[in-house]
Amino acid sequence: MKNSFLLTLIFIFFLVSCMENSKQISQVHVVQDWKSILNEQISLLGHRNWILIVDKAFPLQNGSGIITIDTNEDLLSVLNYTLQQIDNSIHVKPIIYTDTELRFLTKDQIPDIEIYKASLAEIIDFSSSQELFHDSVFVKIDEASGYFKVLVLKTNGTIPYSSVFLQLDCKYWSAENEKQLRDKIRSEYNEE
Repeated sequence: MKNSFLLTLIFIFFLVSCMENSKQISQVHVVQDWKSILNEQISLLGHRNWILIVDKAFPLQNGSGIITIDTNEDLLSVLNYTLQQIDNSIHVKPIIYTDTELRFLTKDQIPDIEIYKASLAEIIDFSSSQELFHDSVFVKIDEASGYFKVLVLKTNGTIPYSSVFLQLDCKYWSAENEKQLRDKIRSEYNEE
């Protein structure tokens, strides 16, 4: 009787373990048609969601709200396509972040770094993007993935600190509109 009970417990632990592993594995997609998945996801994503376009060495994240797609394509091509799709949407716009470390990389370290930076500057406006230290990105993504979906588009890029991080914001409602609304609500409640 004890052996039967013990075998049942072992079997249950095995099933739970398999289910947990399948959940993690299902969060990673290696696809040839990543664009279709991106387009589908963009229609579902809203403000506070993130899309990360990352280099090959970017670590696979373990958060439950993180979906990773291996695009098997060049980082700048994936970034350009992603930004075009966001721009074509009616509901979201990107807040663009790059790694602070990228600015400090030199030709001595990465021979083609200036070419990469110039190509990146053709796609994003550095003056309107924000910089974050690489480790700060993980903190933001960890916080966001607990509540909101994070889509990671893994590329074949092999330049360190070349990833671009897009925090989605509402396209049809500005921060100034939100501030005015909150001020109005606050003033009405203070009058009572």
